[in-house]
Amino acid sequence: MRRLRNIKIVATLGPASSDYETIRALFDAGADVFRLNMSHGEHADIAERHAQIRRVEEETGRPVGILADLQGPKLRVGTFASGAEELEIGQAFRLDLDDAEGDVTRVQLPHKEIFEALEPGSTLLINDGKIRLKVTACGADFADCEVIVGGTISARKGVNVPDVVLPLAALSEKDRRDLEYVCDLGVDWLALSFVQRPEDVTEARELVKGRAAIMSKIEKPAAVTRFDDILAVSDGIMVARGDLGVELPVQNVPPIQKRLVRRCRAVAKPVIVATQMLESMIESPMPTRAEVSDVAAAIYEGADAVMLSAESAAGAYPVEAVTTMDNVAREVESDTTYRAVIDASRGGLRETTADAIVSAAREIAETTDISVICCFSQSGTTARLIARERPRVPIIAMTHLLSAARRLSLTWGLHCVMTGPLERFKQAVVNAARAARVDGFASEDDQIVVMAGVPFNVPGSTNILRIAPCQERLIFATDPE
Repeated sequence: MRRLRNIKIVATLGPASSDYETIRALFDAGADVFRLNMSHGEHADIAERHAQIRRVEEETGRPVGILADLQGPKLRVGTFASGAEELEIGQAFRLDLDDAEGDVTRVQLPHKEIFEALEPGSTLLINDGKIRLKVTACGADFADCEVIVGGTISARKGVNVPDVVLPLAALSEKDRRDLEYVCDLGVDWLALSFVQRPEDVTEARELVKGRAAIMSKIEKPAAVTRFDDILAVSDGIMVARGDLGVELPVQNVPPIQKRLVRRCRAVAKPVIVATQMLESMIESPMPTRAEVSDVAAAIYEGADAVMLSAESAAGAYPVEAVTTMDNVAREVESDTTYRAVIDASRGGLRETTADAIVSAAREIAETTDISVICCFSQSGTTARLIARERPRVPIIAMTHLLSAARRLSLTWGLHCVMTGPLERFKQAVVNAARAARVDGFASEDDQIVVMAGVPFNVPGSTNILRIAPCQERLIFATDPE
């Protein structure tokens, strides 16, 4: 099955999409990667969804990526004796460690780490920023605040601390249990929540032990500040705009999104733009015009993937949401303005032989009559490098490692194909030509570009580029093996 677009679609599974028929329909509609949200569902539910995805993969013969998204620490207030209270602008309100039920003057905040980090003038946001408090005085077990933005406060509402780096690990005890479970289960990507510093990523990597690639979710101002350091130790990035929009002024999010996408592209690491992309389709079969423009903006920026959350996990129209996203992507990528924008934003360092070869492959493909670029990759590095070039022609990424193919299913433009281990470069050409014809990228009259590394099966060894006819019998005539 060949996608008629380059950007990938990530679909979250949930109550509305947990059975095989729906998961298969989501794949057929355009989902390339499935997200398992560890904030919801028991391990048995996660295992069942994982098994259904692998069944789809087996039946379609296409590598399918699975992304497990860890919950991260959840900061919440305690309970109220009356169930809820109304906070007025200008009134005093206290947060403390006392487990007594709250009232209109105070409530428990059972996270001593927050009090250790607060300073007078710090901001506290409650219930996704609907209530805003300013700290006037604080100590080891309390914070006296002034209500800046009032409203109804009720039990267990979430707390955000936007202007403070909290002394909290990105992995809670629940996250550690979930991490071990999904890594043993065999997921391909692990999304790490509550990242504030690169050390959060390296801690997770030590626990993962190579069983999955690590994707850092950028959802806190501290992560934006230290983004380059976090990117350096991550395998991929998710721009989690929902939480960013809570902890930062909403007008700051679009330029941050553009900046982060460009930095990821420059170093050839996949980046997902996520959260509220087609939010109205949770309840409506049609998106708003603004949502369509939002999806289009991420595509024009050159993001590797766009993600559906509640739209596909709990909405009334999960398949329609994926179909809409697929339609928008195909329309945008056929626009001449899209190609002009992508070409103008091309960047990245050119320091290695592989860098030079993938750059040459793109230029050759775009200046001669080439139908497809085929690259052989073991670690996935070469495939990501050619995807960074954002060529005008399709890319077939060939590997004998199923784990690599599944991880690469998240990367822009890559059509992943499994192949056997290779010993000679001409075997690579034969396999590439066959894949290009079978999957409809080229005919026998076309030419293809083939890239590989000799010796084979050595990560990072890409050193050969060849223009070859897509005629298997002619290739065999020059090299019977």
